[in-house]
Amino acid sequence: MSRRRGAITVVAIAVTAPLAAGVAYAARAQPTAADAPAAEISTGTATVARGTLTQTTQLSGMLRYTGSYSADYQGAPGILTSAPAPGAAIGRGGVLFRVSDAPVRLLLGAVPAFRDFGYGMSDGPDVRQLETNLVALGFDPHRRITVDRHFSAATAAAIRRWEASWGRPSYRRTGRLALGQVVFLPATIRVTAQQVRAGAAVAPGTTVLTGTSTNRAVVAQVDTAQAATLHVNDKVEVSLPDVEPIPGRVAAIGRVATAPTGGSSDGPGDPNAATVPVTVTVRLPRGFALDQVPVTVDVIVGTRSGVLLAPIAALLARPGGGYQVRLAGGALVPVEPGRFDQGTGRVEIVSGLTEGQSVEVPAA
Repeated sequence: MSRRRGAITVVAIAVTAPLAAGVAYAARAQPTAADAPAAEISTGTATVARGTLTQTTQLSGMLRYTGSYSADYQGAPGILTSAPAPGAAIGRGGVLFRVSDAPVRLLLGAVPAFRDFGYGMSDGPDVRQLETNLVALGFDPHRRITVDRHFSAATAAAIRRWEASWGRPSYRRTGRLALGQVVFLPATIRVTAQQVRAGAAVAPGTTVLTGTSTNRAVVAQVDTAQAATLHVNDKVEVSLPDVEPIPGRVAAIGRVATAPTGGSSDGPGDPNAATVPVTVTVRLPRGFALDQVPVTVDVIVGTRSGVLLAPIAALLARPGGGYQVRLAGGALVPVEPGRFDQGTGRVEIVSGLTEGQSVEVPAA
């Protein structure tokens, strides 16, 4: 898999690669009578020019299914008769599991089911959730429901249509839902584990299934200093195994930092720094089914236009520290580099060179 190194990694490259090149240049420039001639290094030239410097940072994360949910049973005690296997996806209106062969169905919403639904019940946010789901499932074809906190005759009629879709005969359609017939979860669920085996007894409050959402995203733990350079909606490029880099965006940046526990870090920052989770959304290629995949994310955190740029490969280590470049005529000139653009392999030159000068670089 081809991956580009991030800003911090590029600094390391700029230190080590020019240092090696500097040693080779020094050997060529300062031979002694006793030494054998050093091997010649093939070189070319590049022109120092003004341009736009793109600053990026690299995140290391994991592509995985997002969210963590549990499906709890709240009905009368009974025996678990069936439940889906791990990996199964249950959508709105689908059967999560069966207790004493009675299906428990999934509806979407943040408020857990906590009472029976029926005509005459008090108003509440759970009623609004129920009506939203009935409309989304298509059981209000005549648009009689006003989606609000009140359980109306139109709500009951929509439930009866839902019951008809289950195959219930008309004389068994009640227009009501007892506590335990539905479970509200924030999203469709992808089952990761069955917490109770079929044939076991279940009581109110029993967690039957755990799972995630059916959406995948990249989640990276980023040290707080690095996270400060990121913004929601920043454009990114995600590198996946055996796939060309694909675009994405920063969807969320955590606000609660976590102190390190093991002295390691997923990102290129300080392994001892506190981290926050950063979520990156990406549109995956068709048929890409892998989960828990390590990925790298390059985030553009800023651009600077009109700066003096030279190839990173032109930098050579100076004796005693710092950098220098070799001009096309052979003279060594000390330079002060600024920021690095690893995407184009160029470095900002703060001082030491002028626009239009030619510098020596290793030949491709």
